[in-house]
Amino acid sequence: MKKVLKRILSYSKPYSLYLILAITSALIGVLVSLFTPIFIGNAVDLIISKDNVDFIGLKNIAILITITILISVIFEWVMGVCSNHLAYKTVRDIRCELFAKLNEVPLKYIDGNSRGDLISRAVNDIEILSVGLVQIFTQFFTGIVIIFGTLGFMLTINANITVVVVLITPLSLIVAAKITKASYNAYKEQSELRGDAGGYIEEMIGNQKVIKAFSYENRAEESFNKINDNLCETGIKATFYGSTTNPSTRFLNGLIFVAVGVVGALATINGRLSVGQLSSFLTYSNQYTKPFNEISGVIAELQNAIASAERVFDVIDTPSESSDKHLPEMVECNGRMEMKNVSFSYVPELKLIKNFNLNVESGQRIAIVGPTGCGKTTVINLLLRFYDIDSGEIIVSGKNINKITRDSLRSAYGMVLQETWLFSGSIAENIAYGKTNATREEIIEAARAVHAHGFIKRLPKGYDTIINEDGGSLSQGQKQLISIARIMLTNPPILILDEATSSIDIRTEQRIQRAFEKLMKNKTSFIIAHRLSTIQNADVILVMNNGDIIEQGNHNELIAMNGFYANLYNSQFSV
Repeated sequence: MKKVLKRILSYSKPYSLYLILAITSALIGVLVSLFTPIFIGNAVDLIISKDNVDFIGLKNIAILITITILISVIFEWVMGVCSNHLAYKTVRDIRCELFAKLNEVPLKYIDGNSRGDLISRAVNDIEILSVGLVQIFTQFFTGIVIIFGTLGFMLTINANITVVVVLITPLSLIVAAKITKASYNAYKEQSELRGDAGGYIEEMIGNQKVIKAFSYENRAEESFNKINDNLCETGIKATFYGSTTNPSTRFLNGLIFVAVGVVGALATINGRLSVGQLSSFLTYSNQYTKPFNEISGVIAELQNAIASAERVFDVIDTPSESSDKHLPEMVECNGRMEMKNVSFSYVPELKLIKNFNLNVESGQRIAIVGPTGCGKTTVINLLLRFYDIDSGEIIVSGKNINKITRDSLRSAYGMVLQETWLFSGSIAENIAYGKTNATREEIIEAARAVHAHGFIKRLPKGYDTIINEDGGSLSQGQKQLISIARIMLTNPPILILDEATSSIDIRTEQRIQRAFEKLMKNKTSFIIAHRLSTIQNADVILVMNNGDIIEQGNHNELIAMNGFYANLYNSQFSV
């Protein structure tokens, strides 16, 4: 826990000026306010008896009390402003580092973790951390200053009674420490369950159509209720432990107040203290114990914040992709490609691709077909270095892809996936995603090429129509057309079409095929398709099964072989 807290505070170093101002303001504000009990005690001593009151002295003391209160309020306000700046800017930097890390981690990390849980860490856990830091920087600083400040003032009044206070204080600290340890474990478990709940909710919301189609609502609610009940029980436990800290320390602090009252009363009776000094001492005693109550309340928030911070740092500490800044860029790409004895598996125990070999000449159209799970998309992931191969070599334009930068490699590819991806923004911005400096004329030309211009113009604001990440009212086919127009605009030397026309009607598909013919001219193209009618004109068709190429040739050659491909083709067109 100390290690995590130290790491959180290390993010505050760039804002040390706010820290200095906050501490200075806390010191001045608290120390000035601590003069008030002295003035009140002096005022009590001026009220000697009936008809024996020093009103002029009381007036002067009232003016001093007013001034000290005003000064204290001003500096407490300054401290609050500085503390909030310090806390929120610290959290901002942590959030930025977390988001940057999510862009740097290997794709297998994103694939291997619940997206909802990652979102929960970036949003909920960061927010909890923010609340905890604000509590630390506002209440913790002032609490420490008040504790030591009141001890100093009490020593000036009576050292013996001050020793009594100091001797009883450790009881409060011991009780708080015991409860803190128990509450930390509960808050940590609560944070993990919160992430599980977020992941499940994200999964259910993102697949509502499937849930409705299979009438899965009741079962989904049952599964969520189990997660929610566990979260509820853990939350109650964490809140219970966190809530017991404050009343426990209040009870012990009450004992301190009673002890001061008894010892102080005896000292007053014996003439060692005046009534006014006793009044001041009791006020200081109350002020001395009050920070312990507040800090004990902060501890509960701090436990929650540290548990959340651990989940955030787990992501930040995840190893990034190997750095390639020292590697040269691929300046030109002629589209020639070679895979030599490539082996790869997502899980070491389950081999997928073994000794895979492939030669692709510049400008060739390579179709990859085969049953689901045979490794078609995996080959594409390896070509783009979404995943690194276990052994072998992949060479593009004469360069080993492990010896050039990923950005320069991926900029040579244009990829259209079966699953469309859009973001919140205008239609024009979505098309220009890969070429942000594209002119409106270039965007429209790309849309015309894929026959998307017509339906875009019919939208309320045409190319300036704002859509959300799921495309809003756009059909699946229309979203696919926008994705294809995005590639048309970038005009890369290598194309990857992964079921690119699977969501489009036959008539539109024929038009897009003609557009692809124009786009693929003199370009190396990889086409993954289940509809074999779309790849009959490919130069080479690779037939894959269980991670291996089992047949290779053009359409006519493979049909003549009367093998695996012929069976696939005939099964699609048999009556």
